[in-house]
Amino acid sequence: MAGGAALLWFMRRVPLPGEGLYPLRTLACALLLFAVATLAHGSGFLAVFIAGIVLGDGRAPYKREIERFHSALASLSEIVAFTVLGLTIDLNVVSRADVWVPGLVLGAALAFVIRPAVVGLCLAPVRLGAGERAFILFAGLKGAVPILLGSFLLAAGVPGAQRLYGIVAVAVVFSVVVQGSLVPTAARLLRVPMRPVEPEPWALGVRLRDEPSGVHQLTVTAGSPADGRTIDELAGLPGEAWVSFIVRDGQLVPIKADTRLQPGDDVLIQAEPDLHDKLTRAFTGPPAR
Repeated sequence: MAGGAALLWFMRRVPLPGEGLYPLRTLACALLLFAVATLAHGSGFLAVFIAGIVLGDGRAPYKREIERFHSALASLSEIVAFTVLGLTIDLNVVSRADVWVPGLVLGAALAFVIRPAVVGLCLAPVRLGAGERAFILFAGLKGAVPILLGSFLLAAGVPGAQRLYGIVAVAVVFSVVVQGSLVPTAARLLRVPMRPVEPEPWALGVRLRDEPSGVHQLTVTAGSPADGRTIDELAGLPGEAWVSFIVRDGQLVPIKADTRLQPGDDVLIQAEPDLHDKLTRAFTGPPAR
């Protein structure tokens, strides 16, 4: 958390000569944070993961470019990890009963016993619906990281490393194939709304020299005070506020007095920074009584 906060401060205070250097800076700092945590006998993976959460909640210059770069890098890393799995696994080892049987048992235990029990305790203080809670308990897929950790066994020359690595591979395949294919079914049974994410190749952006302090991006929630209201009826917004953009289903919506907001609309509003909480309640809070 300290590393993420320090990196966020560094990103906001120290400019770089080109936008292409900003994603490289976050990558270099992530590697540095991984190294520091490892030298301190901690988990470098966990340190980078938590730092990413801290950065994700903060505002920083060129944040969208940074997110795109690291999203592409993460996808490439997953492809490489599964390629390495295919190149390093010995099918003769996996076919042995003392490998695939423990692997299937471990994969099933992780999916249906261990993860629900541990994550359930972590989510105990969180306010979630019963269906949402059950979906989170079930939908934890395992993939690239176990493969990477399992490869450490091979590199270290641990006795029985091939057998242990085979068990990890079987557990990963079980998680991806069985647990992953059941995610849509679980969402439907638990009544968790899901929708396909359509690609959005076109973007509309404005570059500013200084950080904008009065721009609020909100999403209309079903049942909120703004749901079903027209722009003209939003005249009662707190303070001085102007609706600048409305994006619906990946398309810009013309802003007119009779334009009616719908759940899922992304709305860009110009208003004073201290009105963010009030605006959030208007667009995502419960209906006014």
